[in-house]
Amino acid sequence: AFLDLTGPSEIKGVWKGSTTLPCAYLPMEDVVQQTLRWTVVHDQSSGTIFWRDVSGDHVLLSEYRDRVSVPKDAPGNMSLHILNLEISDRGTYTCQVTWRASNNSLITKDVTTKVEVVKVAATKPVVRASEPGLTFPAGASTSLTCVASGSPPISYRWFRGAPGGKALLLSSQAELAWDSLQPSDTGEYYCEAENR
Repeated sequence: AFLDLTGPSEIKGVWKGSTTLPCAYLPMEDVVQQTLRWTVVHDQSSGTIFWRDVSGDHVLLSEYRDRVSVPKDAPGNMSLHILNLEISDRGTYTCQVTWRASNNSLITKDVTTKVEVVKVAATKPVVRASEPGLTFPAGASTSLTCVASGSPPISYRWFRGAPGGKALLLSSQAELAWDSLQPSDTGEYYCEAENR
């Protein structure tokens, strides 16, 4: 068996959405990963986005700070996750991994992916409702999930009450959860989804 990095040659991401650039290999017993480097070449500039070695993970390009991550405890998965895509993120991304073999020699492989960032037509969120009139025994746990489609990013809010009347904000998450339902939880709840 021999080491081989795999990843797609092109990916289309959606503006303001998130994307994952796959990069993976099958771990082998007598080979230890030393470093991972993700680099990018843009129209005007290039550089190292992400660097991982024994000292940890380092994001080196400021425009990617707080927006990129690589899975930590997934051997062989070197995929780069990018949040909040900008049009300026488009470019050619390279994942480069170096391993040390049992005879102390170093092996380096890389895989390159072209990234396009596309603007989709802006659409309002559409909320899919759950079935009305759900009944549960006291003490049960349950959750209500708000699912909306539309242009990202979408934020969610759950209220208790009726739309247009007095309502109490319960959660700013897509899911509203109860560990142990009480009779006092009986009532109407509604979800609001919002985007730009």
